[in-house]
Amino acid sequence: MNKAQLVEAIADKLGGRQNAAEAVDAVLDAIVRAVVSGDRVSVTGFGSFEKVDRPARYARNPQTGERVRVKKTSVPRFRAGQGFKDLVSGSKKLPKGGEVSVKKAPKGSLTGGAAIKKAAAKKATAKKAAAKKTTAAKKAAAKKTTAAKKAAAKKTTAAKKTAAKKTTAAKKTAAKKTTAAKKATAKKTAPAKKAAAKKAPAKKATARKTTAKKTTARKR
Repeated sequence: MNKAQLVEAIADKLGGRQNAAEAVDAVLDAIVRAVVSGDRVSVTGFGSFEKVDRPARYARNPQTGERVRVKKTSVPRFRAGQGFKDLVSGSKKLPKGGEVSVKKAPKGSLTGGAAIKKAAAKKATAKKAAAKKTTAAKKAAAKKTTAAKKAAAKKTTAAKKTAAKKTTAAKKTAAKKTTAAKKATAKKTAPAKKAAAKKAPAKKATARKTTAKKTTARKR
């Protein structure tokens, strides 16, 4: 029996082929989505669908016999319920008319698409909330980083200005000291030069007197 035949088999019970096709699609879609997300779909008396992880392993190519490395993967698995097994084995007889009786599923097991959709909706909401928190955390971290960079830039600029001011002040102080030293040296040198200038004419006058005396002595 394929999907089309399954739809035809339940069309009369669901009020037409269109309703039956939508019901089959909805049930299959709900089961597939639940198993892919890691949930276990269990229908008491019928069976359960679940996701199974297979570790990496070695296998043999059936055509060449070559040993091949198989990567880690996940596969779907269906386990038939005890009621289903009993009917297939023949330990229980299949009713001739009506539907096969399926016991009520215990609390927590899945009996229809509505429960799967609710679970999927909860997971989607949780993912959105987690994404919002992550985005908010990233924005907060970005703001802190920007603020820290601005503060560091301000400190660096202030330090540069302070260093420039200190350098300028030091240069001005050094220039003032140099000028003061030159002036002090000039003041000290000026009296000495004046004294030397005064002494020079006196020496010349003494020399002239000595020469005049010598000349007078010779004439006598």
